[in-house]
Amino acid sequence: MPRKARQKSCSGFVHVIIRGIGKQILFEEKSDYLFFLSILKKNAHENNIIVCAYCMMENHVHLLLFDEDHHLPLFMKKIGVSYAIYYNQKYQRIGHVFQDRYKSEAVENTAYLLTVFRYILKNPEKAGICPASEYQWSSFNCFGRSDTFINTSVFSEMIGGWEEYVNFLHADENDQCMEYSMMRKTDDEAKEILQGMGLTSGTVVQTFSRKERDSAIGKMLREGLSIRQIERLTGISRGIIQKIKR
Repeated sequence: MPRKARQKSCSGFVHVIIRGIGKQILFEEKSDYLFFLSILKKNAHENNIIVCAYCMMENHVHLLLFDEDHHLPLFMKKIGVSYAIYYNQKYQRIGHVFQDRYKSEAVENTAYLLTVFRYILKNPEKAGICPASEYQWSSFNCFGRSDTFINTSVFSEMIGGWEEYVNFLHADENDQCMEYSMMRKTDDEAKEILQGMGLTSGTVVQTFSRKERDSAIGKMLREGLSIRQIERLTGISRGIIQKIKR
């Protein structure tokens, strides 16, 4: 079945999300974040795309872009290929790094543009990691600056100075934006995930130390396996699984 054509943005503004395949971690250490930023900057310049905001979470990335010339497909392809080559070589793996195609939505009015801008920067808060101002891997501190490739001039005009910006981000808004939907894994998909973790069977987890067991089950939960699936595949009781942090 042919893929649905992407909607082009009349305003030029686009919200993009990319995620690790199976929700796997994309950034293991500081150098990974820095490499992604370097290719983001390089390809934005080469494809005449303005990066207005970004937030790099452990297993996904949000971008707010201004793509007046509609170069987004080529831009995202270059970033995807460059990072996949880097990641696979560094961590001695093969195969896809990102899940499916990137997701994108056109941002066609000022109200929603401000919503997306705030939503991206507040992602670490929504995930319970830390306040937006303390998160290292977002464009929070790029607001109003001219010494960075992030261009927030349109938002400076709408919001004002730094104090107004901080107040704007702290506004008690229940922002809703595009996200990846949480799809339930089939048992076949669950078994493939276990194999990808190097497990010959789910029950082998019973032989692990508590720390190793909890780590393995935590990863299964992050990969989208349900508690019931993990209980069935590993033989570990539901009560234990429910206490393990994702």
